[in-house]
Amino acid sequence: MISNRIREIPFSGIREFFELVQKSKDVVSLGVGEPDFPTPEPLKDAGIRAIENDYTSYTSNYGILELRERIARKLKLKNGIERDPEREILITTGVSEALDLAVRAIVNPGDDVLIPEPAYVSYKPDVWFAHGNPVPVPTTEENKFRVQSEDIKERITKKTKAIIISSPNNPTGAVLRRKDLEEIADLVIDKNLIVISDEIYEELIYDGERHYSIGSLNGMEDLTITLNGFSKAYAFTGWRLGYAAGNSEIIEAMMKIHQYTMLCAPSIAQYAALDAFDLREDVSDMVRSYDLRRKLLVRGLNSLPNISCIMPKGAFYAFPNIRESGMNSEEFARALFKEVGVAVIPGNTFGASGEGYVRCSYSVSRETISEALGRMERFMMSI
Repeated sequence: MISNRIREIPFSGIREFFELVQKSKDVVSLGVGEPDFPTPEPLKDAGIRAIENDYTSYTSNYGILELRERIARKLKLKNGIERDPEREILITTGVSEALDLAVRAIVNPGDDVLIPEPAYVSYKPDVWFAHGNPVPVPTTEENKFRVQSEDIKERITKKTKAIIISSPNNPTGAVLRRKDLEEIADLVIDKNLIVISDEIYEELIYDGERHYSIGSLNGMEDLTITLNGFSKAYAFTGWRLGYAAGNSEIIEAMMKIHQYTMLCAPSIAQYAALDAFDLREDVSDMVRSYDLRRKLLVRGLNSLPNISCIMPKGAFYAFPNIRESGMNSEEFARALFKEVGVAVIPGNTFGASGEGYVRCSYSVSRETISEALGRMERFMMSI
């Protein structure tokens, strides 16, 4: 009854561990990447006002124009990207939908899409759904998991259509620097490729690093689809709101799929998000808290026997190396869960170059992190 293509695609390893956590008691989870902060009060109030004012009907397929105009201003001022809010910005049901639309809008059957790995679990399946071929580009701990342009160049062929990049990265926390992006841009322009740039974690950066948008670099304006949203920075995950910005031809193609499969993003979430651009203090407070948790988790991981962890520069994930434990990623995560009730995500869930690592989220309280570290110490001492 099921199509061969769907039958061959595995379930998300993240969701598998999420289900285990939901069914178990006395579990400390570092697994799911979701802010533990409540949605800021101004956004909740704006959502309530939208309901009270009956802003509960369908919106334009592109999304409400006022929100697109505010996104366009933000893109210009913060990211150095100029986009027409009427024709070059599309509001989507989360960044997950924006990614799916972007891939399906540009990929023909048989096209190759380069994906630096470790990478978020949706990238590869979305390429499969579009009948394309995902081509992994491995990154290494030695390079702080920042993709190297020479590794991309080696994998470009006549079949290559696009590359998906993510900075800050999920699961490694790597942040691409301007020089990294300029080298990637040179390859993209030379080969006339398209970049899908996932920038959902752009606000969550530490240690003086900066976020750069590849779409702002000379020559990349029409070769970049910039994806972003409100979930991570504004604790807005369940509201399901993201957006895509690109040239009008690509955005129109994405909208064509969107209008048949989704019609529009949730109206209430769109009206609530209008107030997000004024919440700089709320976002800064959350980032400061994540920074403290980041340092607590990484210091703790590095104090454990047979575990080492580089300091992530962005997002809210650490990616510790567990190879000296003598177990692979899957074995380690399952044993850790079974023996001491700590949930982490096996690194191979994010691609072959994630083998030998696990993903630990610090989007949880410091108390939860401390408890997890204590249990992990008992586990590591017992093996």
